Amino acid sequence: MRKTGLDENRMTILIAEDDFDDRLLLEMAFHSFENGCEIRFVVDGEELMEYLERRGSYADPRSSPRPELILLDLNMPKKNGHQALVEIKNNPVLKNIPLAIWTTSTCEKDILFCRKIGADQFLTKPSSFEDVVAAMKMLISLYADPASSEETPGIDQCGITEIGR
Repeated sequence: MRKTGLDENRMTILIAEDDFDDRLLLEMAFHSFENGCEIRFVVDGEELMEYLERRGSYADPRSSPRPELILLDLNMPKKNGHQALVEIKNNPVLKNIPLAIWTTSTCEKDILFCRKIGADQFLTKPSSFEDVVAAMKMLISLYADPASSEETPGIDQCGITEIGR
């Protein structure tokens, strides 16, 4: 696993999610199992880009480490996930960071758009806490050892659609 966070033994996951309840659910899910991850949250696409481009309060790379994985909600205020995805994948410094879409959408148009732009995964938000935990475990397993991602069992049961290029 590639690590760049404050704690060199932890994988940094940056989650862009505007909904307080969804942030709380994700935080509880990650804390429910041993995962070796440092979870960071931003609340909209503008804040996501500030973090990734190290602007404003995120200028110091020691306190705002480059994430090994981005979890991106599509429906957010200010700058939505579609817009942020395009910016990230058009930025030569950011485009290779693995990115998973995290959304309530099941729309084929959204899946196709995200695939075309370069998202690696598309997750429809599960309805139960147990399914959120299972999906986060699966994501961590995919990116903790990218070489094994093609043979990861159970990916369909977690609501993850692999859409990588």
